[in-house]
Amino acid sequence: MANISLPGLATGERKKRKRRGLPIVVAIGLIWIAAMVLIALTADWIRPFNITAFDLKNRLALPGNPTHFLGTDELGRDVLSRLIDSIRISLLIAFGATLISAFVGTLLGFLAAHFRGIVEHIVLMLADFQAAMPFLIMALSVLAFFGSSLPLLICLMGFYGWERYTRIARGLAISASKQGYAAAVTQLGARPTRVYIGHILPNIASTLIVSMTLTFPEVILVESSLSFLGLGVQPPMTSLGNMVGYGREYITRAPWIMLTPSAVIMLTTLSISMVGDWLRDKLDPTLS
Repeated sequence: MANISLPGLATGERKKRKRRGLPIVVAIGLIWIAAMVLIALTADWIRPFNITAFDLKNRLALPGNPTHFLGTDELGRDVLSRLIDSIRISLLIAFGATLISAFVGTLLGFLAAHFRGIVEHIVLMLADFQAAMPFLIMALSVLAFFGSSLPLLICLMGFYGWERYTRIARGLAISASKQGYAAAVTQLGARPTRVYIGHILPNIASTLIVSMTLTFPEVILVESSLSFLGLGVQPPMTSLGNMVGYGREYITRAPWIMLTPSAVIMLTTLSISMVGDWLRDKLDPTLS
């Protein structure tokens, strides 16, 4: 008796298996991100030395040293301790900046979708202006004029990428407003604030979350670039970009000072990007 295969059924089974399984690269990315967050949260407890503590007897010690696992710099400061603290500062800046950017962009997008007309034109004009201006040049100008501090740096980085959220929130809010549930809630007497926050925002949250995962690694790279140029995090604080910029002077004599934070930057941004792509595929109904 010949076996009869149903293509539709086979395709459905493949899709189910695809949805059940977590790709190995995504799993590794999630583990790495969780490890970085855990290190950032417990930095004060797991850091073996103070980041400014000198050990002049072990200057430029090679990695694998019994006392300094990742070696030391030319002042004898422990590279592992500075790396742990740098991860905390860099993630703090990236998380804070991403949340500010998402909040500002989504708010402006909702305002443009609700008021339309002149308000929408102004918001879109500002978004076009932001997209056209190189952010790194603007950030360098602001930091050179006002000086660098951690709160200012976080707020400044919060202006990175807000125009993406604005366009996404505006388009999805306009589309949702034309659907039945938003119109029904409005006819029941709900205020616009309740309609947008309580009904429209939950329906577009998945798209905004995916956008945040794609913006987050870019913020890390921009902050690293600013710190590399000397206008980011200032001593005695340290960040991943600050360590890379500082270690470039010793790339021939002590390459581990620069290569260790560079590897963390690369792996963190790569992990977040892979997880963001996976979330986009999982949450986008058009790709199902």
